[in-house]
Amino acid sequence: MAKKNVHNKKDLTVITTHINADFDALASMLAAQKLYPGALVVFPGSQEKNLRNFFIKSMVYLFNMADIKDIDFSSLKRLVLVDTRQASRIGKLSSLLDRPDIDIHIYDHHPPMSNDIKGHYEVHHLTGATVTILTEILIEKGIDISPDEATIMCLGIYEDTGSFTFPSTTERDFTAAAFLLSKGANLNVVSNLTSREISPEQVGLLNDMIQAATRYNINGVEIVITTVSTDNYVSDFAFLVHKMVKMENLDAIFAIARMGDKMYLVARSRIPEVDVGAIVTPLGGGGHTFAAAASIKGKTLAQIEHELEEILYSKIRSRSLAKDLMSSPAIKVEADVSCKDAGNFLTRYNINALLVTERHNGKENLLGFITRQVIEKAMFHGLDHIPVKEYMTTELASVEPDAELLEIQEKIIENKQRVLPVIDNGIITGVITRTDLLNSLVRQSRHTDAPLPDPAKEPGHARTRNILKFMKERLSRRIVDILKAIGEKADEIGYDAYVVGGSVRDLFLYRTNEDIDIVIEGDGIAFAKEFVKTVDARIHSYEKFGTAVIIFPDGFKIDVASARMEYYKFPAALPTVEMSSIKLDLFRRDFTVNTLAIQLNPHRFGLLIDFFAAQKDIKGKTIRVLHNLSFVEDPTRVFRAIRFEQRFGFTIGKLTSGLIENAVKMDFFKRLSGRRVFAELRQILEEENPTVAIIRLNEYGLLNVIHPSIILTKELIALFNSVKKVLSWHDLLFLEETYMKWAVYFLALTRHCDKETIDEICMPIELAPRYRTIFCKERFEADRCLVWMEKNQSVKNSTLYQRLSVFKIELILYMMAATKHEKVKRSISNYFTRLRHIDTSIKGKDLKKMGLEPGPVYREILQAVLDAKLNGQIKTRSDELVFVKDYVQ
Repeated sequence: MAKKNVHNKKDLTVITTHINADFDALASMLAAQKLYPGALVVFPGSQEKNLRNFFIKSMVYLFNMADIKDIDFSSLKRLVLVDTRQASRIGKLSSLLDRPDIDIHIYDHHPPMSNDIKGHYEVHHLTGATVTILTEILIEKGIDISPDEATIMCLGIYEDTGSFTFPSTTERDFTAAAFLLSKGANLNVVSNLTSREISPEQVGLLNDMIQAATRYNINGVEIVITTVSTDNYVSDFAFLVHKMVKMENLDAIFAIARMGDKMYLVARSRIPEVDVGAIVTPLGGGGHTFAAAASIKGKTLAQIEHELEEILYSKIRSRSLAKDLMSSPAIKVEADVSCKDAGNFLTRYNINALLVTERHNGKENLLGFITRQVIEKAMFHGLDHIPVKEYMTTELASVEPDAELLEIQEKIIENKQRVLPVIDNGIITGVITRTDLLNSLVRQSRHTDAPLPDPAKEPGHARTRNILKFMKERLSRRIVDILKAIGEKADEIGYDAYVVGGSVRDLFLYRTNEDIDIVIEGDGIAFAKEFVKTVDARIHSYEKFGTAVIIFPDGFKIDVASARMEYYKFPAALPTVEMSSIKLDLFRRDFTVNTLAIQLNPHRFGLLIDFFAAQKDIKGKTIRVLHNLSFVEDPTRVFRAIRFEQRFGFTIGKLTSGLIENAVKMDFFKRLSGRRVFAELRQILEEENPTVAIIRLNEYGLLNVIHPSIILTKELIALFNSVKKVLSWHDLLFLEETYMKWAVYFLALTRHCDKETIDEICMPIELAPRYRTIFCKERFEADRCLVWMEKNQSVKNSTLYQRLSVFKIELILYMMAATKHEKVKRSISNYFTRLRHIDTSIKGKDLKKMGLEPGPVYREILQAVLDAKLNGQIKTRSDELVFVKDYVQ
């Protein structure tokens, strides 16, 4: 380390770099020291601790280092800046920039910016590393360097070029590195420092970064933003960002980290459309086109992320193509369809224009398009029966999938064309509407808070991220292998395959769910038939709905469906189904949390697709519908909303709650069949704790939908809680026999109903005869038995057996929950766990061997033996034989 008296010498030269110095900065300071003999090397900040420790311990003799606190800056005559031109990045040394007596020399490779420091002498070139520029000067001046110096300088080039893999790498970097190798640079040292192992703490932070990554499609460019927080400073954050880029194969990433009370932003780009240096600069940082960073003060993570999004929308150059903007599939009609039917199409799909096609020799030909205004005028004049081909517009332009935004804009605006077909090799692959174009232009010019487009007809952009690693952690190896096989087969026959619905949702809720639902963009049944040819499985298909079930030998099932859209002919009707795309298939679903999809095709296997902010609602624990008419179209969704709310511990969103209240007020449920209502109620009663869901149904006035006589009282809540305790007790017995959980709760729900009322309830829900017997007949017998038991609490086991053995398990459990007498509960428990399993060892053949003539007396004798055994009078087979002899005598 330099002595203090050296720091006070006249005509002092100080070499410095930016705060958070990297190896390129350090290597550049070393090279600059060769150009300015006697100069002091000074760090402007304190975050370089790890790098300084390395040099202090191993190569301190190479540097004429000084502590900033020990320097007498009054004698400073020259300030040499390397690897930066930003005043905000040199810490306290920035105060020296206003002194006219100091010469400022700058060596830098970052792109010029408006707020750059102006030096008296500047050397600037767009190379991969600043030390490359300084190495060239050393070569030009013939200044010799040692092998250790060459090693450090080579390290700077390797780190800042990503070992020559970053897009910013130039030919000059290779040439400089070659020269340094010729001077004895040790690549083993370089390799050890650039490919260092990461600590457990860094692994945890990297995992958090990957899990928190959100993908944005901005002007046709995919951007990843990730935000993480940690109470302690974690070193090498930029290195972790670089590692994530390689692991996830990202084009552009912005990583924001809160470490303690400080905020850091690191950005990397591998594409020319995203200049991270220009994007990070407004946030107080800097860098070049492909790598940049910033330390930000006085702002929260949310504020930084919001400002970053604003900058991204203003800075990223668009590369939108027709295939990025189009809605698919295109909604079209045949030329001979009447204007009235075409009008129904427009209303059904909520669009304003239809393509008109005609089939000829098996090929679909595009003839023109017709708008809502034309059809409405035709119908006003009584021409609703006339084919659309008579009034369609036949002069229309089209584009190919790779058409750029300018071509799209010209064809829509100049031709005054409401809808622009996208055609690929003669096949209509989609359409671009004027609204699509307007949205794209608005996003390109500025980022606004404009209303969201209608997802049923606008293309929109999904948030995507790869979750393959997460899938492997959460799913069994068998499931992952099956999903891969499905994706490979779909790819082979030209389809896109996705796993959707509850199993994807439950991945993020950390709940086990192996009910796998597959959606195929294409013919789901045809796919299933092809798939079972490659695996040991069979299928059941349902042509009407385009669905199939793949059944494996062990009974494991996978549901396969064609991507479809549904429309409802009137409120509460069953849906009419048509083929569609994955987005429209997801849009038909009940709630946002159920709209996640994971693509299975090999080239995108594990890609999570989120069109409707499902991840946000899962994180916020909120149940929301996808559109305001959801409960009008299908009122049974109300029951599912309550079921999911209670199952997951979520809350029904404010708007969704208001829509439920509106559905109840408008009485849309009267159109529902009793069977559909009961199917939803049954699923609620199958939940782990139906009590809270029943309370919610009551809050919304929905118990009245089941039957007006069902009123929530304190007694009913207490009975439901008692049922839960009894069922928990039963389940802990781990018996192999099954029972109907929902039936026990339904018995409790209707306990107050008389026979006439329960008949009224059971009639419209179309229960199977065996269920009706339980609820409409046997329940009353069980209630009478319970009354008798409460009056006769001390009875023999044989009597208890005789009374209870006639009832099914569900009725026994119901009785145990319904009684308020502990002694009766114990009696029923005694019967259920012990008495009902007792049987006689001797049978009729034993009585015959004893010389007894067959007849009704056999039943009497065996019943007497069983009663004696139940009452503890006999235990063994020998006891039974002796008992029979005594009984006969």
